Amino acid sequence: MAMNKKDFVRARVNRTITPGEMLKTLRELQELTQKDLSDATAISQSNISAMENNVSQIGRDRALILANVLKVHPAVILFPDFDIAQVA
Repeated sequence: MAMNKKDFVRARVNRTITPGEMLKTLRELQELTQKDLSDATAISQSNISAMENNVSQIGRDRALILANVLKVHPAVILFPDFDIAQVA
């Protein structure tokens, strides 16, 4: 049975996600602890915790470091709800 693109519908966004929640999700998907991420990035574990809990902003410089270790583009962390369809 061949699949056709027309057979699929775009998923709805059920809730928004913060950069901190995205950071935690990416870390957990790679089975890293906050300590593991801290060791790999030289960002303290307490700062990683604060970022994941939206107490501290991630910022561009930290996003670049985190994205490199987590092997994603920094925009994935900083703008987790970005939808190109809304701006194109």
